Amino acid sequence: MANNLVAELTQHLNARHLHPTVAWLQNFVSTTRPNTPMPALKQTALFRLLATDVTTSLAPSANTVFPIDVLNAKVQSRNVAGPVVCQVLDIDDIGLSRWAQVEAIEAKERGETTKGREIVRVVENENDGATVAPAIQSRGPFKLLLQDAKGAKVYALDLRGIEGLNTAMTMGVKLLLRNIEVRRAVVMLEPGSVQVLGGKLEALDKAWKEGRKERLVTAAKVVDEAAT
Repeated sequence: MANNLVAELTQHLNARHLHPTVAWLQNFVSTTRPNTPMPALKQTALFRLLATDVTTSLAPSANTVFPIDVLNAKVQSRNVAGPVVCQVLDIDDIGLSRWAQVEAIEAKERGETTKGREIVRVVENENDGATVAPAIQSRGPFKLLLQDAKGAKVYALDLRGIEGLNTAMTMGVKLLLRNIEVRRAVVMLEPGSVQVLGGKLEALDKAWKEGRKERLVTAAKVVDEAAT
């Protein structure tokens, strides 16, 4: 029975280009409750897998990770067919100045957001906690740091404002990349080549969000000092 369960879960996850290690799958199955409906098990397995570090939970193969020499900047351009599953470790909005980003964070801390030139007070709905005027997300461009299942870390650029990629996203979120171009060791992200799978790394996301304002202030001061 356990073998049949592992096989069915493997098929379900592989169909989404996720190839968990045998150890991860066996551990997951050992924690499941008897008689849990298969649809619920599949959904739970996907949710938990997307909340893991891909360097420990996924079994890498040649076509599911970046090329071994992906960081060779001497290669002007190459196409990587994939599908490559990777996790986002960092994202930087290179379309806004760092001071502008700091001001946006501070406005959010005050419970304010902007609508055009007008400052709008964000009010939570008492019933569902939804905001009346959600913060407007920058369209970038963005610079991301990605990591594949083998642990390779590669910078990527989103110049198109891809849906789901922004500084409000969770760190550790998983992306599925297909037919991507790599220019001088930088992955060029296009809307048709990126699928946001979801998930996050709880500790990384918490630390990233808590330290973002301080990192931006430090970087902005360095730029200011260099300009004087």
